Amino acid sequence: MNSLTPLGIKAKEASKSLNLASSDLKNKALRFIAEALKTDCKEIISANKKDLEIARQNGMSKAMIDRLSLDDKRVFAMADGVLALLELDDPIGKVLEERTRENGIKITKISVPLGVIGIIYEARPNVTSDAAAIALKAGSAVILRGGKEAFNSNLKITEVMRNAIARAGLDKDCIQLVPDTSRQSAHDLMTLNGYLDVLIPRGGAGLIKAAVENSTVPVIETGTGNCHAFIDESADIGMASDIVFNGKVQRPSVCNALESLLIHKDIAKKALPEICGRLKDAGVEIRGCSKVCEILDFAVLANEDDFAKEFLGYTISVKVVKDVFEAVEHIQKYSTRHSEVIVTKNAENAKYFTCVVDSAAVYVNASTRFTDGGEFGLGAEIGISTQKLHARGPMGLSEITSYKYIISGNGQIR
Repeated sequence: MNSLTPLGIKAKEASKSLNLASSDLKNKALRFIAEALKTDCKEIISANKKDLEIARQNGMSKAMIDRLSLDDKRVFAMADGVLALLELDDPIGKVLEERTRENGIKITKISVPLGVIGIIYEARPNVTSDAAAIALKAGSAVILRGGKEAFNSNLKITEVMRNAIARAGLDKDCIQLVPDTSRQSAHDLMTLNGYLDVLIPRGGAGLIKAAVENSTVPVIETGTGNCHAFIDESADIGMASDIVFNGKVQRPSVCNALESLLIHKDIAKKALPEICGRLKDAGVEIRGCSKVCEILDFAVLANEDDFAKEFLGYTISVKVVKDVFEAVEHIQKYSTRHSEVIVTKNAENAKYFTCVVDSAAVYVNASTRFTDGGEFGLGAEIGISTQKLHARGPMGLSEITSYKYIISGNGQIR
């Protein structure tokens, strides 16, 4: 027997109540969640401190510690993310299409909840509130399985949310947390057929690969972010420096952070010292091709793996390329199809780049750090999908719904 079957049974039952819940009731529950997160902020931070202590003892990297850490500002930001959903339309019950056939049958296509969503994720406790809140607004129950690094934080956040929605009048089992972080529990969530309608993995390449290869329930693949910036020959170097610095340094531990830099050969000698010197001063290690190492005495020679790696820290791969065509070839070879940017004044090169680069988000002269549900105006997101089915890019409310057809007649037969 699957160890998570009891959670699946509860989630399936709870999802029925969500199907019938009004927009007002769901919004009331979200308000209660946001208020509870703020009210219980100190308790949440106290639980987070336990996780941080264990993480430091285990030698967790600085960037990953940042991902795990909660303070007043971050907890209140989590609450504000929940409140932001109140301003968005309810995605459920919308008429997507309507037509009447010649025989008088009326066919209406409407948006419906996915049902029960499983989220498997790593050391980011803010995902707990984001995922639960957006699933609730979209009418789906959620089973959360966080990483061991954030277990105490996730446990407390889930407790706070469950109590809040129960006070609002919803079944608290609309939100559940897998009670252990063993590999077996991850496998059991991936194989919770009959109860789980879809699984969304959020985390590193290993986690996503394991979910895609081992899951027997449908998976929406969220991507690791080996995000690229190509600095074209015509680029404004000051603009390029700002875009690269923001993409790499502002928050290097997230999936839309910049991991790889490509520089046109004709501006490499001028652009590399300015752009990479600024990165070096911020503590970023430069792993470059041989041409980069000739120009920058502080660069380390990159190997093949460096160009394919999502560093999630203060390291970046750098390569000199001859033109936009070589840049795109490099991106096609190493990209994880998340976010890429070209910095250029050349409209033709920008058009080529945006047409040919096959990623969920393709930028011209702007930071990859904007690949985010909030920044796209979608509100909270449940992840960034790098596949083409069922959703792509930031997955907001409408991206985690399905649809069905309602057919009305007055006795027609075929």
